[in-house]
Amino acid sequence: MLDVCIIGAGVAGLACAAELAKRGIDYVILESTGRVGGRVATDHLDGFLLDRGFQILLSEYPEAKRVLDYGALNLRAFDAGAKIWLGDRFTTIANPLKHPQNALETLFAPIGSFADKLRILTLQQTLTKMSFDAALQGRERTTAAYLREYGFSERMIERFFQPFFGGVFFDMKLQTSSRMFEFLFRMFALGQATLPAAGMEQIPLQMTSRLDASKVRLNSPVNYLEETSNDEASGMNKGMNVVLNSGETVQARHVVIASDWQTAAKLSKEAVSAPKSCGTTTVYFAAKEPPVQAQMLVLNGTGRGLVNNMCVPNLVAPLYAPDGEFLISTSIIGIPKTDDETLLNAVRQECQNVFGKHVQDWRHLRTYRIEHALPSQEPPALSPTERPVQLSPRLFVAGDHRDTASIHGAMVSGRRVAEGIAAL
Repeated sequence: MLDVCIIGAGVAGLACAAELAKRGIDYVILESTGRVGGRVATDHLDGFLLDRGFQILLSEYPEAKRVLDYGALNLRAFDAGAKIWLGDRFTTIANPLKHPQNALETLFAPIGSFADKLRILTLQQTLTKMSFDAALQGRERTTAAYLREYGFSERMIERFFQPFFGGVFFDMKLQTSSRMFEFLFRMFALGQATLPAAGMEQIPLQMTSRLDASKVRLNSPVNYLEETSNDEASGMNKGMNVVLNSGETVQARHVVIASDWQTAAKLSKEAVSAPKSCGTTTVYFAAKEPPVQAQMLVLNGTGRGLVNNMCVPNLVAPLYAPDGEFLISTSIIGIPKTDDETLLNAVRQECQNVFGKHVQDWRHLRTYRIEHALPSQEPPALSPTERPVQLSPRLFVAGDHRDTASIHGAMVSGRRVAEGIAAL
């Protein structure tokens, strides 16, 4: 009988396996699809790298720094700021401590008052001086309430915080926990928003490369779990049966459900409550010329339209597009109910209104509708920040729904499960 059977080869499952291996605990990973990584995935199309939904790695994530080899990933960084479309012109807001050349433009950017800009600096100084744990222990309320209590004007919230952090949370109303906001604001302030040079999939591929390949079984979907018979001598359950769709049964002393939260709820027979999901839609285009010459996000600061943000990933990480072409990533919060052709035409028209008629020459590459991109983290989702990972003496669960909804949170949850098993 195996020590541990991990269901799911996403970031959480891979992190769990790595920690178990360090401790000499035997395991196997059962992954339902033909690839590792879960939601962290990159498709290759005509020389372009298309991450499944716009994704970034924040370099200051503590667990990512511990787990990953950043040098091997060859991380490429976005500039610390954003270009904001105001309906008739662009303005730029950037971190003046990282980009002093943009300090005056940022100060006079018509997205809020001078006091708003000073509040951003004050907030940055306050949060960066905090310890990591302290940033996740403040009084929890919605991000919108937090920003208003801090004194930010409605103009600043609508033109900057909603498009920027709304795009991070997939929550334009900023109902996400203020603890999550403080955590991510601190990560942005201390580090960089990055892309691995060869796509986000390099993160799970690097994690997998350090594992015993024979212990990672792809195309092995699990049907259900059942407890094995009790040991009559001790009265304790010996373990669990993991029954695959194929009919095969894998026996293990402990089972870790490291899948998405809906699958975790199903396999655990609702011992895990499935939170609401936040969705996103990404439409990718190819172009001969970039619409902007900026290594930063372009935000829609008008509060109108479908597209929340766009960027040109290969201006940051050149391998994202073949020579002589540019990859255009446009992101929408939520899942539009229109068909793909109607959605494509609407996105193209919005971009044309901003960048001009040459947008009609953009070639559509692919559209991703990701219904369950992140678990909702409305208060009191992060009270406490670390939710229980042990459901029963033999059953554990890992994933970003157990911690902060992030790559960091997924990795932390996997490690916590492994530590819990090792302590038994």
